[in-house]
Amino acid sequence: MPHQLVPFLVVTAVLTLTPGPDMALVLRNGIAGGRRAAWWTGLGCCAGITVYAAASAVGLAAVLAASATAFLVIKLAGAAYLVYLGAMALWHSRRTPTTAETTADVPAAPASRRLSFRQGLLSNLLNPKIALIFLTLIPQFVSPDEPAFTTTATLAAVFLLVAVVWWRLFSLAVGALGGAMSRPRVRTALERVTGVVLVGLGIRVALTRA
Repeated sequence: MPHQLVPFLVVTAVLTLTPGPDMALVLRNGIAGGRRAAWWTGLGCCAGITVYAAASAVGLAAVLAASATAFLVIKLAGAAYLVYLGAMALWHSRRTPTTAETTADVPAAPASRRLSFRQGLLSNLLNPKIALIFLTLIPQFVSPDEPAFTTTATLAAVFLLVAVVWWRLFSLAVGALGGAMSRPRVRTALERVTGVVLVGLGIRVALTRA
C-alpha cells in the first residue's frame, strides 16, 4: 500500500468534488434524462480518466505535456465541445412550456446510454488537464523507496475508484430530485443555467494557459 495513500485520497476527493465541465455535463444530462443518463455520463467521464491513466503509464501523456502544439489543439477542441454542448442546452431551453405542461409534471425523455457515455468520455478525452494531473499530482505521492510503476498504478486506480463512487452518488442525487427537475419550468431554468455554465467553462478552457 502506498505510504501517502490517505493524503492522496484527500486531494483526490477535493479535485473530484470541485465543480467543473464534467459536473455541469452530468447535471445537464441528468436534467434531461434522469438518474440513468447522469450515471452513464459519469461512467463516460471515468472511462476518459482510465484512458489518460493508461497513457500516463506508457508515457504518452508525457509527450502530450511536452508538446505545446498538441496540448493547444486538444484544449481548443475541448473548449469548442463544451461551448457546443452549452449552446445546445440553451437552444433546447428556448421552448416555452404550455399551460397544460405547467400544471402537471412531464417526465423528461430518457437519454440514450450510448450518447450520455460518449459525451462524458469526450469531455474527459478533450481535457488535457486530466493528463497533467497524472503527470504532476500522482508522482508527488510516490515515495523514493516505493516501486514507481506499482505505486503509480495503485494511486491511479484509487483516483478512478473515487470518481466512480462520486458519479454514482451524484447520479442518485439527481434521480432523487427527478420529480422537481422534470417540471418544465424548472427543467428549462436548469438547462439555461447549465448551458451558460458549459459555455463559460468552454471559454475559460480556451483562454487558460497550460
